[in-house]
Amino acid sequence: MKTVSQMTPQELAEACAKMMWADDRASQGLGISLEKVAPGKAVLTMTVADYMTNGHGNMHGGFMFALADSAFAFACNTYNQMTVAQHCSVTYIAPGSLGDVLTAEAREVSRKGRSGIYDICVTREDGTVLAEFRGHSRTINRTFLPVDDAATA
Repeated sequence: MKTVSQMTPQELAEACAKMMWADDRASQGLGISLEKVAPGKAVLTMTVADYMTNGHGNMHGGFMFALADSAFAFACNTYNQMTVAQHCSVTYIAPGSLGDVLTAEAREVSRKGRSGIYDICVTREDGTVLAEFRGHSRTINRTFLPVDDAATA
């Protein structure tokens, strides 16, 4: 097995995502699928289920937020530095409906020191933008994989 210092950035992103996914019962419980991950990027999908609809017959905003938040989490945890949300905001643009397949695409805007900013766009399968989410991240003093001596030398 390769050490962290021997991995390409893509391999490291995939290894971190694999470790995160194994314990992410929230995303798995909502039927979210991790489609792609790359350094500072992630693409996740989710189908709007019956239990996700509100009194207006639309997708409840909290479920859309959860999809975007999961994409944010996978994008900002691609560098072997455990990272948490410091602040998040969402702007809902159009409603989701029962049966819609939603895609949340996260991309890194800035990463300096312990802080990062990520933008996540949530769309449905016809390309309609349903929400724009911005997440501010903060790294904590933990890693997914052991850091080998060569990486710290």
